Amino acid sequence: MRSKSFVLPESPSLSIPAYLMDRIALIIILLLLLPQYGQTKTKKKELFVPGTIPEKLAGDFQFTEGPTCDKAGNIFFSDQPNNRIMKWSTENKLSLFGENFGRANGMHFDHKGNLVTCSDEKDELWSITPAGKVTVLVKDYEGKHLNGPNDLWIAPDNGIYITDPFYKRTWWDHQNSEMDGENVYYLAPGGSKLVKVAGDLQKPNGIVGTPDGKYLYIADIKANKTWIYRIKKDGSLSDKKLFTEQGSDGMTIDNRGNIYMTGNGVTVFNSKGELVIKIPTKESWTTNVCFGGKDRRLLFITAVKSVYGLRMNVRGVR
Repeated sequence: MRSKSFVLPESPSLSIPAYLMDRIALIIILLLLLPQYGQTKTKKKELFVPGTIPEKLAGDFQFTEGPTCDKAGNIFFSDQPNNRIMKWSTENKLSLFGENFGRANGMHFDHKGNLVTCSDEKDELWSITPAGKVTVLVKDYEGKHLNGPNDLWIAPDNGIYITDPFYKRTWWDHQNSEMDGENVYYLAPGGSKLVKVAGDLQKPNGIVGTPDGKYLYIADIKANKTWIYRIKKDGSLSDKKLFTEQGSDGMTIDNRGNIYMTGNGVTVFNSKGELVIKIPTKESWTTNVCFGGKDRRLLFITAVKSVYGLRMNVRGVR
């Protein structure tokens, strides 16, 4: 059978004004960019599982400080007024590491596995072996007692940076400072004498450096500012720039380059100084923070009388 041929009727011509074409093109571009924008915003917030909050791991301390992680992932922190150092193991167990370590405040493991402590009972810097043997690294600066070493960071070459604010302690027999200010010092690898590297801060406190040893962040808690410096080959600092208009008690850094700052909860900034997210806790003050655990994904927070933990999608770095 011979089929009939059909001819479709001509469609009426559509004339779209140029201004409408421009709007349609803009809408298409925005729709194409929307998924990418959403992924970027989500990525910032995916430091941890949305909706989770820090879990209280242990309490009944007097004042917790100085959390730091050893090579295996165990976390050590101080209960300073009680003059003891505690250990939170990779098996999530709490134990006593030791007592009478100079009322340690800020702490950091060196590359040999020794625990270096800001022991402000006598305003000194100590090194403690895994067996508990103590070596005093620094006793003074140019013959004068330090204010009270508060926090420290150890660079990849084992050089040590120390903040030295003046906070009066009940265990001191003096009430005045011998120093000319509240400064930041550097101890060269294997050295015994401190070098002043920052002397224009009001009250330096939290400190952390990048894992490549190129940059150092120092928080001026009294001025409510945090600064970033370039680290020179001799350990001195240069190119001081404002990182953010917020101070911090203690700080740490993750493998994305985000900086974690403490005080009112934990506030996270990216490497450009932009706010990423704020992590609240149930305590009035957070003193310090570090990453630990076997995979370095446990964000460990010291908060006065308690310690908290939050599982992260990022990990800590040295």
